[in-house]
Amino acid sequence: MKKLGILISMFAAVLGLCACGSEESLTEYEQQKVMYAQQLATQGVIPTLSTYTEEQNYETLSDFTYEELAYVIANDRNLNVDGYAFYGGVESFRSALEEMGGLKSVGESRAEIKDDEILVYVEVEGNKKDAEAEIIFSNDMFMLLESAALNPTASMGELMKKAALNTVIGMGTVFIVLILISLIISAFALIPKLQASLAKKKEKQSSSAPAAGIDNAVAQIVDREEIVNGTDDLELVAVIAAAIAASEGQTSTDGFVVRSIRRRV
Repeated sequence: MKKLGILISMFAAVLGLCACGSEESLTEYEQQKVMYAQQLATQGVIPTLSTYTEEQNYETLSDFTYEELAYVIANDRNLNVDGYAFYGGVESFRSALEEMGGLKSVGESRAEIKDDEILVYVEVEGNKKDAEAEIIFSNDMFMLLESAALNPTASMGELMKKAALNTVIGMGTVFIVLILISLIISAFALIPKLQASLAKKKEKQSSSAPAAGIDNAVAQIVDREEIVNGTDDLELVAVIAAAIAASEGQTSTDGFVVRSIRRRV
């Protein structure tokens, strides 16, 4: 037990040293800037942006250029702002406050220095739902407002609803894909049947074509014989042999012997 107590004490000391190290990473001047940025965000920027979301003040924004707006805010509110960033912050606060049901109170804040920026996060309580304001200042002596946004936080019910919706969409997509795959696989069984039916059809056409050609040729020759009197049987045999050779795709009548000719009634 004594060794366990020593280990716990050493672990706590290491954590304390790490915490002290993180606090000591900021110089005294930087700590003062961070504290001033938090005060500027909670007592200056958020109230000013909220005021300009009101209809009568919001309509006046269109009367100024970004440079003129920065000059007006500097004189009226004693805030050093970028005109474009201030206008964007008003739009963000206007949309968020409508969703929140209005501003109820400004809560705790935290800040950090990141390169050439000072980021301040402020908890904001609304009548319907809460939000977090993100205010960014320049990390210099001017503390210029570079960006401002108010982001409503989702409630547990909204998060559960969104998660359920994502689950339904994901499972529905999977089932649709599986159904399509099963339909494609079942269609493969029809391919051999289609191929067999096409092959039979072609075979019937190829087998009936020569016989039909011969019958047509012979019928034409017989008709011609009836029309032209005195036709020699030898000549008739030669014409029939030539017709049969042509239907078989040969250019010569060698090997063909016509033994008898019968008339069709």
